[in-house]
Amino acid sequence: MRWKSWKPGFIAVLALLVASHVLSGVALAQDGTDWVTKFPREPAQVSTWPGGKKVAVSFALFVEVFGFGQGPVFRPDLATRNPDLVNEAFRQYAVTWGNLRVARLFKELDVPLSVVLNATFPRTYPSVWKEFRAAHPKAPIIAHGMNNSNDILPLGRGLAEQKDYVRRTLDLTGVRPIGWSSPSVYSNADTMQAMAAEGITYNLDQMDSDTISRLKTPDGVLVLLPYPTVTVDMGQFLARMKSPNEIETLWLDYVLELANEARANPAREATTVVIGLHPFVVGTPDGAAAMRRVLSRLKKDDTVWLTDTEALLKALN
Repeated sequence: MRWKSWKPGFIAVLALLVASHVLSGVALAQDGTDWVTKFPREPAQVSTWPGGKKVAVSFALFVEVFGFGQGPVFRPDLATRNPDLVNEAFRQYAVTWGNLRVARLFKELDVPLSVVLNATFPRTYPSVWKEFRAAHPKAPIIAHGMNNSNDILPLGRGLAEQKDYVRRTLDLTGVRPIGWSSPSVYSNADTMQAMAAEGITYNLDQMDSDTISRLKTPDGVLVLLPYPTVTVDMGQFLARMKSPNEIETLWLDYVLELANEARANPAREATTVVIGLHPFVVGTPDGAAAMRRVLSRLKKDDTVWLTDTEALLKALN
């Protein structure tokens, strides 16, 4: 009698589960196409990182040029002043004192650092760049366009113009980068194809995954390294008004939860996170103190691999 009473409901639930499984299979089949570029995209499938690590973390410092009167604003209420001394000082402090403080901190703690570089920075701030590069002579350089204000990607003007922009950026950077991060994370399908055509092998424009994937453009394959929106310090600091201490908590929660998931399920695929750093945030004394605590804590976790982007690429290949 009891079976008869709940049999119809059981069958309905079973049918729903089967349908959900079929639909999820369809969704997975559709995952072969990137949702932005419409190019084929496939997971890289990494079981473990070197040393049996399960979570790869790369910190990428954005070394950028904005120009006088342009760039991030700390005090919007003062931005209409001319000259806007408060916001200009905020930016200038980051470019000089901030970048160098971050360089010293990572060197002191012996943690790999990747450098996302506007091509015009070395010639605009030669003494700062010389000191910075001396601290990290082997740090991977990731191309980041010409500057971050008035000379960014020419989106919507065709593939040829984007190829020219990428080529000029690479030529001016000083070394030949194999990585790319689009200024303001603003790119399209033409950008991806232009990157591949000009010899770029990986980029940081993927913000939608915990794992690495490969994008098959008409001009070659690009490795997409996960660069999550929520872990970028400047967005949390300026848009959400989070303090360095709050960002510290966010970073530790983010990475250590990935580590907890890996320990709970050792068969789980290895994960990756590239965390964007900006000298406006971690280059101040209080920001550097928060950064120090994050690095010191992550170095103690036997599941976490602190690395740079090109070491990631070598391990992947």
